[in-house]
Amino acid sequence: MNAGMMIALFLASAIRMSIPLLLGTVGESLTERSGHLNLGVEGLMMMGAATGYVVAYRTDSIILAILAGMAGAGLGSLIYAFLTISMKTRQDVTGLALTIFGTGFANTMGKALAGTTTSEKIRAFTKGQPFKPDLTAVSEVPVLGPALEYISAALLQHNLFVYLSFAIAVFAYWYLFHTRPGLHVRSTGENPAAADASGIRVTSLRYLHVIVGGMFCGLGGFYISVVNVGTWLDDIIAGRGWIVVALVIFIRWHPLKAIAGTLLFGALEIVGFRMQQIPALGSLPIFSQYAIDLYPYLMTIIVLVITYARKKAWQGPASLGQPYFREDR
Repeated sequence: MNAGMMIALFLASAIRMSIPLLLGTVGESLTERSGHLNLGVEGLMMMGAATGYVVAYRTDSIILAILAGMAGAGLGSLIYAFLTISMKTRQDVTGLALTIFGTGFANTMGKALAGTTTSEKIRAFTKGQPFKPDLTAVSEVPVLGPALEYISAALLQHNLFVYLSFAIAVFAYWYLFHTRPGLHVRSTGENPAAADASGIRVTSLRYLHVIVGGMFCGLGGFYISVVNVGTWLDDIIAGRGWIVVALVIFIRWHPLKAIAGTLLFGALEIVGFRMQQIPALGSLPIFSQYAIDLYPYLMTIIVLVITYARKKAWQGPASLGQPYFREDR
């Protein structure tokens, strides 16, 4: 295998690993753009992973599994929304509680299916490739043939969920920055009192975007348990929810930038495993399994330090994390 194909396959692996982070980052961006800081992403992804896997295993229906994964996380988001929007509880503390609750809920639900795997029907659908170009006619053409092979290996050999996730990110960008409802969301996140005075229904808008954002997080969890892994493991999300929280800051609450940001972290999850396969490097401590697990979180810390060191950079929606009391308007 030549160097070009190795790079293409590495990029393809990085794309697949980035999808759960992309879905979670887009969902949390929608939530935070409305002015709510939800630190319960880990719990929401766990709930989506568990409910999606259980339904996939019990029904052999990928559609029902997707809906279940989103509904499970949507339920967690509804609880969070009720407590923080209606009851005015602290958003950070409630989010942490949601992480604990979601993790316990998911591990309890999935415990009965530990060691099981999804059916052949589910695996065939999740591994299916909607784009399979026939490059036979151009394979012998100098430069063009190899280039198309590399592009195909990197970008066109994925399952349908990968392309759907990118479409969701693009749609979220269009919605936030090119539609009137998106303008209302951003206005609410910046100044809910002014948005309320202009006729925007702040409470309803926040409920909607907290729940929908959480459902996208649940879809990311579903992707890990059903599409990527195909079996149930306790704590299957493995801290990716916390990476999502940092990524939202890194991408400046911009769904389109999330594609590049999550691809970087997806590559970090792959690079260590690739290095382990090289005999001269695999024995080095920096490429041990423990070090590999550390890389994404180390990068998360570096990202946060660099981001907040840029004092002139936008620090997010002005009302982020602050409850809105309409009577104080």
